[in-house]
Amino acid sequence: MRIKHFISRKTSLPSYLSSDQEIQTKPAVSTSKASLRAGLFRKRTKRSYENNLAGYIFISPWLIGFLLLTLWPIAQSFYLSFTQYSLLNDPTWIGVNNYSEIFLKDQVFRKSMVVTFTYVLFSVPLKLFFSLMIAILLNKSLKGMNLYRTAIYFPSLIGTSVAVAVLWRNMFSLDGYINHVLGWFGIHGVGWIANPHTSLWTLILLNTWQFGSTMIIFLAGLKQIPQDLYESASVDGAGRFGKFIHITLPMLSPVMFFNLVLEIIGSFQMFTQAFIITEGGPINSTYMYALYLFEKAFKYYQMGYASALAWILLAIIAILTGINFFVSRYWVFYESDGRGSK
Repeated sequence: MRIKHFISRKTSLPSYLSSDQEIQTKPAVSTSKASLRAGLFRKRTKRSYENNLAGYIFISPWLIGFLLLTLWPIAQSFYLSFTQYSLLNDPTWIGVNNYSEIFLKDQVFRKSMVVTFTYVLFSVPLKLFFSLMIAILLNKSLKGMNLYRTAIYFPSLIGTSVAVAVLWRNMFSLDGYINHVLGWFGIHGVGWIANPHTSLWTLILLNTWQFGSTMIIFLAGLKQIPQDLYESASVDGAGRFGKFIHITLPMLSPVMFFNLVLEIIGSFQMFTQAFIITEGGPINSTYMYALYLFEKAFKYYQMGYASALAWILLAIIAILTGINFFVSRYWVFYESDGRGSK
């Protein structure tokens, strides 16, 4: 009884308070809730700001390095591509003259483009095909397979180094190891590097020989293909070739697309092998685009012209990459969304 009486007294207003005064007491409660929410929001905002600040501090060395060593040189080279500039003189603005001369007058540019596109056209498919075949052979559960994988991957460990280029030049020279071995079978050797009809193929063969990284990526993709697909295909009477066409290639298509994009980009930037082995000869038969760009910049000191060549190369690679991404929707199969060749 006392509790009810206390509650009734607590909840009822005194007689000396009017209804207007009762209404005026309610905003005080709302104001206190709003101030509490504002305080919590300020605390959360402060904590979030402190966390973000700590993150920015940690990435600041990389960010500063990116701005100074990557973004600024890119912007500078874009500006220099519209100037006439050498290391001995200040840049002089000439507009699009560098680009117009490259596309309309420069015969060496056209020759280097033909050589580079020929190199890409043959080296990329050969390397992808050879890498895939080796990956399939190594995707077996045999004794000592890890040793075989290591031995086959070894050429890629030394990469596109100068030592490999020098070794390749000695192997394919007129008195090199290749002609020496051919002489055992009574075959007269040729100057593989000195012959304009075969010099480019020595570079293509070198690029194909360094297939290790691409092969490892293919091998990793093969390991991800579910084995029950092959078992189901065997039950349906599919042979090895049928399994390869209808299971392996579709399931491996994202990996193939990834390797394709990387190989195209890398092939257009090929420089070390051509510079060391052939120096662009004979008769400019191996005069790669990157080699031409290098000589314009560091042999003739035409930095503005070389910058324009660099941006043209970037545009070519970007266009080809965009085409690859567009076409990939018709042949790349993604298991997650069921999208593939149509």
